[in-house]
Amino acid sequence: GDAEPVDALLKQADMALYQAKDAGRNAIRFFNPAMQAAVEQRIQTETALRQAIAARELQLHYQPQVDAQGRVVGAEALLRWQPPQGPLVLPAGFIDVAEDSGLIAPIGRWVLETACAQLRAWGAQAHARHLKLSVNVSARQFRQPDFEPQVRQMLEHAGVPAGQLKIELTESVVLGDVADTKHKMQALRAHGVDFSLDDFGTGYASLTYLKQLPFTQIKIDRSFVTDIGRDESDEAICATIISLGRSLGLEVVAEGVETPVQ
Repeated sequence: GDAEPVDALLKQADMALYQAKDAGRNAIRFFNPAMQAAVEQRIQTETALRQAIAARELQLHYQPQVDAQGRVVGAEALLRWQPPQGPLVLPAGFIDVAEDSGLIAPIGRWVLETACAQLRAWGAQAHARHLKLSVNVSARQFRQPDFEPQVRQMLEHAGVPAGQLKIELTESVVLGDVADTKHKMQALRAHGVDFSLDDFGTGYASLTYLKQLPFTQIKIDRSFVTDIGRDESDEAICATIISLGRSLGLEVVAEGVETPVQ
């Protein structure tokens, strides 16, 4: 038919093309209005996120990490976006857009700077100066050539011991260039920064990374914790990971612990 102008048809064909590529190529995809709605929503999110960064709408929340006696030994920094009009937005609602648009670089830098400032504030409080703070770092941020000196400069500027900062990496960060990852991790470890392997047990080569890279902690994924008390398999997996961590001299932390049984 000729109801649509040529420019509109070409844009629709382009959207379908990218859908075929995302499906692994060698595929056929037909345009449907949902594709256009998704693209428009993504553009709106990116525009709003750029404005959010400038307007300082991003926030860090701190989730306590406790030991077996319930004593707070550290915290994990959780990124949130609070628009002036509307509910709090969780990372799942904007991190993918930030990664694709390159906004993850300034966001990641802000997160690390804010985390270091928080550590400095805790350092002035007798009951909090022992706390360590874990910060998630994206693959794109970690791949920046100046990532390692950036972190060192932030710590020095804040005047906090490097050993109080813990950088959490997922397997996706490590994949691709293990040599570069190892170099950056070793340089920061020599400075005192700790590293945690996030989502442990859900990837394909985590044990290999534990052998090759200087991690100091492994984090048991929430999926193995949720059904503790109802699923013996999950209990066995968690016990095995804890035993592995002890054997390798690594700290072990579990996410998603919400009940006494867990």
